Amino acid sequence: MLESGVTSKGQTTLPKPVRDALSVRPGDRVRYLIHDGEVRIVPVRPVSRLFGVLAHDGPAATLDDMERAIGDAASAP
Repeated sequence: MLESGVTSKGQTTLPKPVRDALSVRPGDRVRYLIHDGEVRIVPVRPVSRLFGVLAHDGPAATLDDMERAIGDAASAP
């Protein structure tokens, strides 16, 4: 179990194991979710950090490919 203090301004420091578990770095943001008297802390991921997350080793899809796929999905039962 990890603990940290709260300052008179309501600030606290996330312990290093928590920062590591959330993969947050200085300047990152976190979101607090409150439910049934408990709080969850989750990282806010900017879109820029998503670059390269999905691996694709084939050719890039063209706009025509995308429009065809959308049309196929829309007409599927």
